[in-house]
Amino acid sequence: MLHHGFGLAAVILAAGAAVAGADSAYVQDIQKWREQRVERLTRPSGWLSLVGLDWLKEGRNTLGSAQDNDIVIASAPAHLGTILLSGAKASIALDAKSGATIDGAAKLEGELLDDTHEKPTLVAFGTTSFYVIKREDKYALRIKDSDAPTRKNFVGIDYFDIDPSWRIEAKWEAYDPPHEVEEANIVGQMDKVIVPGAAVFEHGGQTFRVEPVIETPGDKEYFLVFADKTSGKETYGAARFVYSEPPKDGRIVIDFNKAYNPPCAFTPFATCPLPTAQNRLKTRVTAGERKYRGGHE
Repeated sequence: MLHHGFGLAAVILAAGAAVAGADSAYVQDIQKWREQRVERLTRPSGWLSLVGLDWLKEGRNTLGSAQDNDIVIASAPAHLGTILLSGAKASIALDAKSGATIDGAAKLEGELLDDTHEKPTLVAFGTTSFYVIKREDKYALRIKDSDAPTRKNFVGIDYFDIDPSWRIEAKWEAYDPPHEVEEANIVGQMDKVIVPGAAVFEHGGQTFRVEPVIETPGDKEYFLVFADKTSGKETYGAARFVYSEPPKDGRIVIDFNKAYNPPCAFTPFATCPLPTAQNRLKTRVTAGERKYRGGHE
């Protein structure tokens, strides 16, 4: 069952001991980061609550638990309402008896802003909610339920030991201008992302070059999707993620002790990005999160 309190001792079952000689303040920083990561993951609206990914068709899309709906949501009323998708615009008309809300308001109609906006429109009923996501030129409902089995039966996260040698201070080689590249996701689509430069570093006698991306213009953090020789064995097969502060004075810090599993490690309903060929490391990155024992892989 889902543990309450979400403290490190309660939900992180194999945090791993710090390696000999590790700075205690650094160890505490990583342990605090792990606690915060688990807290975000296990929130009622966190990734563990994701229960559905249903693609919208152009025109009318009926919703509800009844089998005659275009999109069947088991926890919904028999007929929740109808979403109208017209090009890049989606709107919803709720059944008067649905009891659902739109951004917390008891109204029957409204525009559905997708996740390219800072705050997508949230439709909620009971323990369930959904919003629209955009992938390439397609639109889907991302459906979450705070009573999802994946959340209620969360088994905790396993880690490699904290290893300060995997806190990398890399040389930063900026691209002028930044490159725009296509990045595949796990459902076979391509997303355009901005690559501002490359981080070059040495570890274990080898030299590596990785390219973090800027997910959305204006983001204050760089985002690295990577795979390595532990992928599919000791760690999640598709990839792991790690965020970094922007480079400063020609250097960038990538702390692989903060590498974590993508949502796809916990649920089959996410649309996680995959690493580019440049970001597939020919070494074992023995830091960060290990494969999730409760996963669906």
